[in-house]
Amino acid sequence: MSRRRALLAWALLSLLRLGKAQNTEAPACCSPIVPRREWGALASKCITPLSQPVRYVVVSHTAGSSCNTPASCQQQAQNVQYYHMKRQDWCDVAYNFLIGEDGLVYEGRGWGFKGDHSSHLWNTMSIGITFMGNYMDRVPPARALRAAQSLLACGVAQRALSSKYEVKGHRDVQRTLSPGDQLYNIIQNWPRYRAT
Repeated sequence: MSRRRALLAWALLSLLRLGKAQNTEAPACCSPIVPRREWGALASKCITPLSQPVRYVVVSHTAGSSCNTPASCQQQAQNVQYYHMKRQDWCDVAYNFLIGEDGLVYEGRGWGFKGDHSSHLWNTMSIGITFMGNYMDRVPPARALRAAQSLLACGVAQRALSSKYEVKGHRDVQRTLSPGDQLYNIIQNWPRYRAT
């Protein structure tokens, strides 16, 4: 089976499991998270753990190409990781999680390792989630926004995120246009958003 078919089959099975899980009284569950091995990630060289539960979430955008299918998002996650590891000489992709316009979450450094998504201070006390694409002039599709919200609920359920976590826009913690004007307008309406 080709990698593309395997990824599509995995995504379908995950969605079916998610539907079944919603019919039970289980705690908040994650949207389908594509593990590193499924999207073809390079081996991580990161060793700095992230103390949990984490109090902050920093939302950014890659400001690059968007993707709207599992195959194109897998490729985009690989492109971002390649740039960070081979061009920037970082230990891995900068983000803990990447959100695709296909409605899937792609595991970056995961819940357990410090990212390189913001300033040194914020990297040590936050989870970095990025939306793959440029959201200066357009909004991410609803399925991508739902995937991000589900990921945050999952983080709380797994005690990786504090039950009192706060969401920040990338531009709230560093001089940047990220996460783009349109996405920034959206996250400012999330219940856990705090500018300062």
